[in-house]
Amino acid sequence: MNNHEIDFKLHGDDMQFVEVELDPGETVVAEAGALMMMEDGIDMETIFGDGTGNSGSGLMGKLMGAGKRLITGESLFMTTFTNTGSGKKHASFAAPYPGKIIPMDLSEYNGKIICQKDAFLAAAKGVSIGVEFQRKLGVGFFGGEGFIMQKLEGDGMAFVHAGGTIIEKTLSPGETLRVDTGCLVAMTQDVEYNIEMVKGVKTALFGGEGLFFATLRGPGKVWIQSLPFSRLASRVFAAAPQTPGGGSRDEGSLAGGLFNMLGGK
Repeated sequence: MNNHEIDFKLHGDDMQFVEVELDPGETVVAEAGALMMMEDGIDMETIFGDGTGNSGSGLMGKLMGAGKRLITGESLFMTTFTNTGSGKKHASFAAPYPGKIIPMDLSEYNGKIICQKDAFLAAAKGVSIGVEFQRKLGVGFFGGEGFIMQKLEGDGMAFVHAGGTIIEKTLSPGETLRVDTGCLVAMTQDVEYNIEMVKGVKTALFGGEGLFFATLRGPGKVWIQSLPFSRLASRVFAAAPQTPGGGSRDEGSLAGGLFNMLGGK
């Protein structure tokens, strides 16, 4: 399936959203809940998987494609937004937490980008969103955020979100970079990727760096975030005051409200 060629504009600084311009008949696919606003004349539809049909034909192919998304913790369903009108229409998709939206033209990266399992925001219809299994899968479960990763394939635009400040680095052949597993956002398909245990466990345990890091070897490009959502969430939980009975003190405070929404008593 050929990707729909969509135009876009990014708005904002630390809390960004992307405004996508759709010509008549063009479609963008997004994670459920990513929509911020859309103009009249755009039809929404819930679909199984990403709607590309790249996982196979018939019902079984759709089930396999959608089922793989469960492995990454995502929903079985996605939402498409199609311009059914006669003129240009706009739909906007918002970042879920402070950070940056990274527009990626997959045709510039040999048709494939590998990204964190929760980084995908939206894409032109025809971009396939799948699962990229890495080596030493068992280690990844203990390493935290990043051993089961998504792959975005196609030749259209995709939008990836990451937390805090984002840096893009180009690795030369053989050049190695070690990154906290949660800070790795995305990489091109030619980058070698592995997980290693941090030497000096005491430092990792008491310093907060975690027990594992990702080792990236060039050539290729990598995108790194300064604030993984898991790190932000852990600070919110740690800062939420609790009474001896298990409830939070100052129930009307922002921290108390966040704690209650996220399962606190």
